[in-house]
Amino acid sequence: NIELKDVDLVAFFGANGTNLRLIKSHFSQLKIVQRGAKIKATGADSLLDEFEAKLTLLLQHLEKYNFLTEDSINNILSKTEKNTKTSTPEGEEVLVYGNKGRTIRARTVNQKAMVTAVDKNDMLFAIGPAGTGKTYTAVALAVRALKNKEVRRIIMTRPAVEAGENLGFLPGDMKEKLDPYMQPLYDALQDMIPQEKLNTYIEDGTIQIAPLAYMRGRTLDSAFVILDEGQNTTTNQMKMFLTRMGKHAKFIVTGDISQIDLPKRQESGLKKVNTILSNVKDISFVYLTTQDVVRHKLVKKIIKAFEDNVS
Repeated sequence: NIELKDVDLVAFFGANGTNLRLIKSHFSQLKIVQRGAKIKATGADSLLDEFEAKLTLLLQHLEKYNFLTEDSINNILSKTEKNTKTSTPEGEEVLVYGNKGRTIRARTVNQKAMVTAVDKNDMLFAIGPAGTGKTYTAVALAVRALKNKEVRRIIMTRPAVEAGENLGFLPGDMKEKLDPYMQPLYDALQDMIPQEKLNTYIEDGTIQIAPLAYMRGRTLDSAFVILDEGQNTTTNQMKMFLTRMGKHAKFIVTGDISQIDLPKRQESGLKKVNTILSNVKDISFVYLTTQDVVRHKLVKKIIKAFEDNVS
């Protein structure tokens, strides 16, 4: 008996069991029965060993690419595993394979600079305007580290600062009030991790998403930690967050210093560290610009119009 744990069963077995039928056709001398997440195979021991080995390869393929195609199943089961690798444009490293095999990679010069900086240093500040892919790239790097077993967990946080809105007037309990602030982080994760697996990760604490205030007093070991919207932290909050860093941890702080929602008399912690930590060894700063905008083409024009108006 083989039990499939933390596996998207529909993705593995295929719609209406199409993948399972294809697998059975490659092992016609075995009797293979599926019951929920369990597979039972009976037959000659030598064939059973081969079946288990091939099943492991299929699961590894699904884990990496979040997708199983008829071609990939045939390639793996007919001893041509080398053909199962997805080709990528030269020089463009895939950070992670999202849902249905979608390739997620750093697209712009400064997104690629973020990847290089994280590989070189354990703390990175990614600063730039909206739409430049700061958060999305940071989340992709975190998911890559988790998949590669470089960290044991992902921790993502944001300051719950009201962008011209009043949190107190929102309906629901505190979690329901805070969830909308965290939604951009959920959105990025849902692109990269199948929903069922993401739910498991959140339930068992492998992935934690919480407001910045919940970080106080913690030591974050063996974790990939992202502080999003860092421009909306005070200097004390930023110091508190940065000093949570434990052993074998990676920290990324993202933010846009042109969109600070703090009260006018409070200085942004991101602006402060941009000055006081800029020369600290082993900390990287990457500055994204309108050239890195990957949203609708109008976003780039809107950012430039605002910049021109301010200057």
